[in-house]
Amino acid sequence: MPLPPPEIAREPLHTRSIRVDSYAREDGCWDLEAELIDVKAYDFSERAGTLHRAGDPVHHMHLRVTINDQFTIIDAVAAYDAAPYGPHCMSIAPDYRDLIGLNLLRKFREAVKARFGRTAGCTHMTELSYVLPTVAIQSMANRRRKDREAGVSGKKPFQLDGCHALRIDGEVAREFYPRWYIAPNTEAKCE
Repeated sequence: MPLPPPEIAREPLHTRSIRVDSYAREDGCWDLEAELIDVKAYDFSERAGTLHRAGDPVHHMHLRVTINDQFTIIDAVAAYDAAPYGPHCMSIAPDYRDLIGLNLLRKFREAVKARFGRTAGCTHMTELSYVLPTVAIQSMANRRRKDREAGVSGKKPFQLDGCHALRIDGEVAREFYPRWYIAPNTEAKCE
């Protein structure tokens, strides 16, 4: 269901688009390719007196990480098509190879912030990396489903207790994960 229409007239200003595609590789690893594009809805003058046209990207960047089946990054590459300060912004791209060795499921965002916070990185590239953990989880969904069907995995699915809908005492767990469902404690507590 979409948002209700606004009650007051508005003027569009800025659009940020983030897209991530994931790929299963022949070598058993996965590539996650993320892209961020920022555009303005109006023309504006740039520092050199040139006109930046509405709809032309202010930021357009790419980040690809390769992960193994443990969600550890084994390769990383960053690239820019557009940045407000051109080569000054783009010169940080090689530094994002330092994502290699980080695990997407083990305090990834904190590790990225520690490595690339403030002047050690690019604000927008760092923000783009923050979407990778949940995309990786979605990318592995088909493999986990096949493993469950084949009886390969006896471990509790990691997504359980990861959000309110997937709590182990909730209806989703009862219906879709009955093996892991735990009935809620309904005893009244007096204090």
